[in-house]
Amino acid sequence: MITTGNSLTLELKYPEQTERYKCRLVEKKGNILYIDYPKNIETNKTTFLIDGTQLRVSFIEGKSVYSFDTEILGRIVQGIPMVKLFYPGNENVIKIQRRKFVRIDTAVDVAIHPFNHEFQPFTTITKDFSAGGALAVLNHLVNVKPGMNIRSVFVLPMQNGEIHYMNLESKVVRIVKKENTHQDLFSILFSEVTPQQRQQLLRFTFDRQMALKKKGIELSE
Repeated sequence: MITTGNSLTLELKYPEQTERYKCRLVEKKGNILYIDYPKNIETNKTTFLIDGTQLRVSFIEGKSVYSFDTEILGRIVQGIPMVKLFYPGNENVIKIQRRKFVRIDTAVDVAIHPFNHEFQPFTTITKDFSAGGALAVLNHLVNVKPGMNIRSVFVLPMQNGEIHYMNLESKVVRIVKKENTHQDLFSILFSEVTPQQRQQLLRFTFDRQMALKKKGIELSE
């Protein structure tokens, strides 16, 4: 899947600041990738990343974009100085969609608050989730309407045990009516998201993709 000469984009998996780096895959031996020294995409300056640094790698193969998690294993000089990365294998590489955020069928707890007291705050769960929005269960007694600005607070549990609380300014896009049930659905768009919040949302969706893949569940295109 990943081949020598691929251009790779690296980003810190647990960033305090959003930084991205570019490099080239020089060689692959088993589960070890050898890359040239990465450069900061904004400054074009060579970057020194210490051993053990957790990274997320993305690359283009054909017309598709792929991503996987890795860490820096060390350095070596073989003609040119190179950095060694761990390659988790093709089975742990995720194909990501380029035109829109990937939607994951997953139940996430969320508290919904109005901006202008249009309804009483309530808690619910999602039917699906992405870094751009979510689809959640709506009790028919709650007066939520399309176009309303809301604040949505999500509880995002990670596979490593971390739990993140995302407080996001959002908008109700539409109401999805379900016949013969009291549980309609409503679509939420995240309208105000900082780069740090977007990074965490992407990290969570990637984490859920990996969890589903481990269970043998393939995502639809």
